Order: sequence, then C-alpha cells, then structure tokens
Amino acid sequence: MSRHLTIGHVARDTGCKVQTIRYYEEIGLLPAPARSAGNQRLYEPVHIERLRFIRHSRELGFSLEAIRELLSLSDKPEHSCEAVDMIACSQLDAVNDRISRLQALKAELERMIVECRGGRVSDCRIIKVLGDHSLCIVDRHDTDSVPRPGLNGVGNN
Repeated sequence: MSRHLTIGHVARDTGCKVQTIRYYEEIGLLPAPARSAGNQRLYEPVHIERLRFIRHSRELGFSLEAIRELLSLSDKPEHSCEAVDMIACSQLDAVNDRISRLQALKAELERMIVECRGGRVSDCRIIKVLGDHSLCIVDRHDTDSVPRPGLNGVGNN
C-alpha cells in the first residue's frame, strides 16, 4: 500500500513552498498527483524524490529548462550521460562568469570605500561614484546579469 501525502506534508518534507510545488506541477516538472474524493492532492514518495532533485538543482543555479532536460535524461538511465555532462559544464561556466563579475563588483565597492575619507556627505566618494557611473571601474554591462538579492522568482527553492 502506498503512502499518500498532502501538499503541506510534501512542502515540509522537501523544503519547497506550497505555491512552488503547484507551479512545478503547472509547468510540467512535477507530475500531477492523484486526487482524493474531496479533490485533495495525494502525493507519493516519487513526487518527493523529484521535488528534492528539482530543489537541489535550483540551489545549484540550474534553470528550469535545464532541470526539465536533466529530469528527462534521468528517466533514461541506459543512455550515455554525455548530455548531462554538457548541461553541468554549461552551468559551471555560468557560475564562473558570475563569480568573475561579483569579484569585480567587490573590488569596486572596496575601492569606493577606501577612497571615501569620511567627513561630509557632500564630499563622499561613494555617493559621487554611485551618482556618476563614469567614475566606476566596473563596466555596467558586465554587471547586468549579476544576481541581486530579493529578486528571485517563483521556484527558486
């Protein structure tokens, strides 16, 4: 006999928000669960395994499309893992690129802080650089895709 879990239990077990679980169902990353006579979702252990896979993949920065492809590949265990390797290598390249951009941002912030001698706001180097990008050593276009706190969308669990 299979153990059925409610969405609340699945959310607690996986660390995913209820809205995120529903979203993953809606976009087809998570198969729709069976429903009770009262139309309540009834999840199986396979749903939890898949959600944990998705959540861990998201924590590593994989896009939803990359996760969709990885899940599809994981459903074919007899195939070569070459495609999986390519997806992971692409993600590693993206992470390395973000690290480089973040290091440049860090250097710029450190430079601004060092150049600020204290005193009055009217003479503050930090305020001047923030107000005039031409004084910044970091190219604005290099930072366009740097992740910003608090701007993560649904499904970043």
